[in-house]
Amino acid sequence: MQVLEALESNVRSYSRSFPAVFSRARGSIMLTSCGRNVIDFFSGAGALNYGHNNHQIKAAIAEYLASDAVVHGLDMATPAKLEFIESFNSIILRERGLQYRFQFTGPTGANAIEAALKLSRKVTGRQNIISFTQGYHGLSLGAVATSGNRFYRAASGVSLCGTTFMPYDGYFGPDVDTAEYLRDLLVDDSSGIDFPAAIIVETVQGEGGINVASRQWLQSIQAIAKRVGALFIVDDIQMGCGRTGEFFSFEFAELSPDIVVLSKSLSGFGLPLSMLLIKESVDAWQPGEHTGTFRGNNLALVSATAAVNIYWRSRIFSEEVQRLGGLMRQRLETIASQHSNSFAVRGRGLALGFDCQIAEIAQAAARKAFEKGLMVERCGPNDQVVKFLPALTIDVETLSDGLEIFEDSLAQTLKLGQRQRMSKAR
Repeated sequence: MQVLEALESNVRSYSRSFPAVFSRARGSIMLTSCGRNVIDFFSGAGALNYGHNNHQIKAAIAEYLASDAVVHGLDMATPAKLEFIESFNSIILRERGLQYRFQFTGPTGANAIEAALKLSRKVTGRQNIISFTQGYHGLSLGAVATSGNRFYRAASGVSLCGTTFMPYDGYFGPDVDTAEYLRDLLVDDSSGIDFPAAIIVETVQGEGGINVASRQWLQSIQAIAKRVGALFIVDDIQMGCGRTGEFFSFEFAELSPDIVVLSKSLSGFGLPLSMLLIKESVDAWQPGEHTGTFRGNNLALVSATAAVNIYWRSRIFSEEVQRLGGLMRQRLETIASQHSNSFAVRGRGLALGFDCQIAEIAQAAARKAFEKGLMVERCGPNDQVVKFLPALTIDVETLSDGLEIFEDSLAQTLKLGQRQRMSKAR
C-alpha cells in the first residue's frame, strides 16, 4: 500500500475505501494477500454480475485466446462479433419483442453515454437534454453535464451546459407527480425550457441512492418524450444485464426506449465493453462519423456471448435473481425494523439500498463491515445509503453470511455512537 501512497495519483478511490491488496477472487469471495476472505457485495460497481472469475465464462475466453483469434480488430467483422450480435438478438431482443441496431462504442459506460447524447442531438437538431435530479451517467464532459452530483460536476473545471434537470420520481415526496410537472413545463411555450433532443433516465438510480422509479412514472416520461419529439434514452449501464431481476431494468414497465445504453456487466467477466441499442429510425450516423480505437473488444464479445448463452436462454436465472432479491430485502427490512424504523430499504432485484439517513453512520457501518469481511459501498447525495450489489450468482449461504456481517457492523456502529453521545453529555 506504501507504493500507492508514493506513486499513484490522489484520485484513487476504492483502494482507500477497501485498504487491502486483493490477490485472488472467485464467485462472491475475494482473497487478500494476507489470506483474509472478503464477501463481495460490490461486484466491481456492478461490472461483475456473474461473480469473479466465472469458470464457465472463463473457459470460453481461454479457448478463444488459445485459438489465436482476433482480439483487437477495431470495428471490423469477426466471428466473435457476429456470434455476439446473433446470440444477443435472438436470446435477449427477439424474446422480448424488441428490435434494435447495435452500436459498439468506446470501452466505458461514459463513452456510450457520449455517443447516445451526440446521436440524439444529430437526429433532432436540438441541443438541450433533460436529465433528472440525483442521476449519474459518467464523468466525461458530456456525461457529467447530465449527472447531478455537485462533487463530480465541480471537478470538470468548465461550464457544463446543454442539460436541464428535472425532479426524479418521488423527489418531492409521494404526493407530487414530477412527470406531470415536466409535461407542464414542456408544453408551456413560456416555461423557458427548450425542447430537448433527448430525455435520459435510469429506472433505478444507483449512485443517486438506489432511488426507484415507478412503472407509471416511467411510462409517462416515455410518453412525454414522444409528445415533444425527443429521443427517450434509458441508461441501463449499472441496472441492466439482470441486476433488477430481468435482463433490462425497464422490462417491468413495458418500455420501448429509442436508445438503450449498456456496459459494466455486458461482457459478463469484467472486461470493458459498451454499446448502444438504437432503433432503426434514429440510426442517423454516417459511416465513421462516431468512432474509437477500442470499439467491440473481441475478447469481451466472446465472454458476453457466453454469459447470454449460459444464463439467459430461459426464465430460470431471472426468477432466481428475483427470489434472492426478495430474501435480501426481507432481511434488510428486518434489520431496519430493529432500530425503530430509523432506516429505509429500497431497490429492485439485487440492487438494494439501506438508507442510514446520516452519512457518518453509513460510513462507519461500511468500514466496520469491511473489517469483519464484507465489501459494501455507499451512494446517495451525501453517501448516506449503503449499497448492496451482490453477484447475481451468489449462493444463499454466502448472501446470509454477508447480511449477518452487515447487521453486526451496524449494531456496533450505533452502539459506539450512543456511547460517544453519552460521554459528551457528561
